[in-house]
Amino acid sequence: MNNETPKLQRRLKNRHIQLIAMGGAIGTGLFLGSAHIIQSAGPSIILGYLMGGLIAFLIMRQLGEMIVHEPVTGSFSYFAFKYWGKFSGFLTGWNYWILYILVAMTELTAIGKYINYWWPHIPAWGSVLFFFVVVTLANLANVKLYAESEFWLSLIKVIAIVSMIGFGLYLLITADVGSTVSISNLWAHGGFFPNGFEGLFYMLAFMMFAFGGIELISMTAAETENPDQNIPKAINQTVIRVFLFYICSLAVLLSLVPWNQLQLGDLDHSPFVMIFSQMGIAWAAHLLNFIILTASLSVCNSGMYANSRMLLGLAEQGNAPQVFKRVNQHGTPIAAVLFSALLIFGCVLLNYFLPEKALSYLIYVVVAAAVLNWIMISLIHLKFRQAMKQQGIQSKFPALFAPLTNYLVLAFMLMLLYIMWTQGFMLSVLMLPVWIAVLFGVFKLRNKRT
Repeated sequence: MNNETPKLQRRLKNRHIQLIAMGGAIGTGLFLGSAHIIQSAGPSIILGYLMGGLIAFLIMRQLGEMIVHEPVTGSFSYFAFKYWGKFSGFLTGWNYWILYILVAMTELTAIGKYINYWWPHIPAWGSVLFFFVVVTLANLANVKLYAESEFWLSLIKVIAIVSMIGFGLYLLITADVGSTVSISNLWAHGGFFPNGFEGLFYMLAFMMFAFGGIELISMTAAETENPDQNIPKAINQTVIRVFLFYICSLAVLLSLVPWNQLQLGDLDHSPFVMIFSQMGIAWAAHLLNFIILTASLSVCNSGMYANSRMLLGLAEQGNAPQVFKRVNQHGTPIAAVLFSALLIFGCVLLNYFLPEKALSYLIYVVVAAAVLNWIMISLIHLKFRQAMKQQGIQSKFPALFAPLTNYLVLAFMLMLLYIMWTQGFMLSVLMLPVWIAVLFGVFKLRNKRT
């Protein structure tokens, strides 16, 4: 008789974590969020995504050094707990958990709107409920089923972007002489910086949030085959591909139609759809709606996975109820998945019953939590390197130019907070210390009871 306690199983292959990482980085930020940025920054949006991608890469390498050294459950929350103290682990873990609860809620609710694009007679709650059940069942099964579902959802996004780049290049090459379709659109209409560098600078915060989710790969560390080889490979290749996808897709698409002729009146619509629609390619709207739907489904799927594994890690630290440590024979933390799913569904109900203005306050927490997440990763990495130096341990996958790049990342995050403060997100910045204080209060209260 085997009395061993079931544990997470290393069943994720290199192809799984490659696509999981890319799926986290290529989300609705690229498909939908770039419309407002184009209006302000023009073609210089390309440089903005290059800068944002560089910062995301530095964060990923800092995180990668830690998870290759010790591929464990709970990711950076575990390292915060081990190298910085119990509250740091509590703060980092619960902040990441609530961030993805709210992100998953937002994406799941958006799916209802995408379904209504084709079938307006279907009530939004019906399609939301259907996809909620599908995502929950995928996460309740063994990790390989989750990985396969996320692999194919992410692959749809990747194929779609590559196809758009290829089709855009075809239109550029075959364009008639004198046509408005030209690569010169990137500088011919007011220059590369049509609204000056300021037009780009104040959009950097919006661009950076498109890379939110790239750290999802760290959640797979305890379930990855050969993490010493597969995680470094996935991190390096993913960031290069994300660079190419963001920069190439925007460069090609902004060459097709002059940026100042784009009808960007409805900033909730994808500029990708608008560009092809203005060129008379009507089927693009339907294709893009399908792609955006799969992007939202992918983020929701990954959000539930990340939440359950973070909850498991918090329970192992003693920072969450011990029931969340339980793993079934298939290597699935059932209680952690169900609790995360319950709250995600509760947020969907909240979104359904309350006015949109009430929901916007939840978005402020999302924005603050995302910035705090990136700040904590860089700070934790500094603590980690300090410990490694004291113990004389040589890193297998060292971060680039650390600790200089840690200070660069932290300075960039402070710059984002300044941009948010001046661009109408003051409440988000004010929420940051309030949110930390709330978590500190809960931490102290819980410690008194135990």
